[in-house]
Amino acid sequence: MDLGYNTKYPSVNDLRKKAKKRIPKFAFDYLDGGCNEDVNLHKNTKEIRDVELFPKYLKPHGGSSLKTELFGHTYDAPFGIAPVGLQGLMWPNAPEILAKSAHKHNIPFILSTVTTSSIERISEITEGKAWFQLYHPTEDRLRDDIIKRAEAAHCPVLVILCDVPTFGFRPRDIRNGLAMPPRMTLSNILQVMGKPEWAFNTLKYGQPNFETLKPYMPKNLDLKQLGLFMNNTFSGRLTEEKIKPIRDMWKGKIVLKGVATEADTETAIKLGLDGVIVSNHGGRQLDAGESTIKPLTRIAEKYSDQIKVMMDSGMRSGPDIARTLASGAEFTFMGRSFMYGVSALGKKGGDHTISILKTQLQQVMEQVCCEDVRDFNQFLKK
Repeated sequence: MDLGYNTKYPSVNDLRKKAKKRIPKFAFDYLDGGCNEDVNLHKNTKEIRDVELFPKYLKPHGGSSLKTELFGHTYDAPFGIAPVGLQGLMWPNAPEILAKSAHKHNIPFILSTVTTSSIERISEITEGKAWFQLYHPTEDRLRDDIIKRAEAAHCPVLVILCDVPTFGFRPRDIRNGLAMPPRMTLSNILQVMGKPEWAFNTLKYGQPNFETLKPYMPKNLDLKQLGLFMNNTFSGRLTEEKIKPIRDMWKGKIVLKGVATEADTETAIKLGLDGVIVSNHGGRQLDAGESTIKPLTRIAEKYSDQIKVMMDSGMRSGPDIARTLASGAEFTFMGRSFMYGVSALGKKGGDHTISILKTQLQQVMEQVCCEDVRDFNQFLKK
């Protein structure tokens, strides 16, 4: 029987271990780490796993389906690939690998403004089905041009980011020279030499760059100049006044990502946005904040009849996705899990990770006697 995945790596944790052996330490630390003392990074997953489901074994069961309708499209599973910056640093050509897998499996792929493939290339791969996440530029001209490119690429959903008003304090990245401005230290060079497959693929696909931003960047920037360009080009702090013109320009669906409170959800509804992604940026921004599952539960209970409520941050398995859906999310997104997969298994990593998550989630649904992912709340232990 073809399970769709390599049985040597039947869990995301197995992929994480393999990825750690396969990519340079500075790249793994960037992928794996949170901010400050990693408190919220670990709390995210732990508190999701405090959620319990109860099975209804004697209930009649007509089969379980993962299919989920969202914004007028029926996806094959209730999870997608979250936006991740600098994906090509962790594994060369990673965004293209993951976009191809997402399109093949009919799940959403969200492209970050600051990842290493362009809007146009990912649109080509996904036949115009990829979502796009916008880091808010300081200049209206640049904002408008990027939005027009996403529209021309037929992106169905624009995701605007609200949880990066300032860069998170990430000790690993600072030690490794990956703070802004980044630098390549002797230690990092030696790490690259110890990972020949990663180094070969980097040579094959080229040094990772911010491909979407290339048209706006002066040529031949050194690393310090690149850091200054990024700091001067983007203003992460969103306000109602910054969101209003985006809502006026964009005719498709708009989702606000990084929501952590009822107040911000109410603002999103007032501004006419179509969805929110409850998120704390994977524990990479505010170590003293809540885990994602707690505000999700409150927000879904109060506002799910007014706006689509989704979640990312902390999920590492099919059971985690089930717990999150049972807690009120209509859809879920995962970033690190897919990057572990592609870093561990290269071109096969996207298909593999999607397949194990589908298999795990399907097993949970059949175990508890849930036929439709929208009904997971009926199996929540309160």
